[in-house]
Amino acid sequence: MLIPNILLVLIVGYLLGSISFAVLVARTQGVDILKVGSGNPGATNVKRVLGSRLGNAVFFLDVLKGFIATGWPLLFLGANEGETLAFGVLGLIAAIAGHSFSCFLNFRGGKGVATTMGGLAALMPPVLLVGLLVWVIVFYATRIVAIASICFSISLPLGAFLKYGAGDLRFALGLLLALLIIVRHRSNIQRLLKGEENSFKK
Repeated sequence: MLIPNILLVLIVGYLLGSISFAVLVARTQGVDILKVGSGNPGATNVKRVLGSRLGNAVFFLDVLKGFIATGWPLLFLGANEGETLAFGVLGLIAAIAGHSFSCFLNFRGGKGVATTMGGLAALMPPVLLVGLLVWVIVFYATRIVAIASICFSISLPLGAFLKYGAGDLRFALGLLLALLIIVRHRSNIQRLLKGEENSFKK
């Protein structure tokens, strides 16, 4: 049953991740979020274009789908702790892939930070808490979401190493997530280097 379970986790995770709440929420306001602001179908762009209430709603929904995609395998699959953890990791990776390359948006998508946070809440809450603290401090110091998100990503492998050790699957996951988030922010990094990145005014 191992291979069928792996396929099930990957398919469910990807389809959950592919649901673009940014697009759906913006559409209720008659807005195509792909054509306004940065054009990115994520909570930050929704917040910038449509306000904090709707932006925060999208953020919460993106967190929730990451949590569900990661959490259900932890509850129902795996013959032992290591196998169960591996299923959870696969669910999160699939959800991030779906969010970033949605089959419903011609394989476009958001940066995946909120979805990552949801999955980490299920897999390694202490590491997530440290990462959130880093995000909040950096955001309120810079008012730039991209910088906060990149610093958040860097904190993940460091936190996982300190909490679980280098031999744990969660450390490898932290390294992978850091790489994915930084790569997904490459356009933001280019704008930062040019001094053109958007910020939220104090």
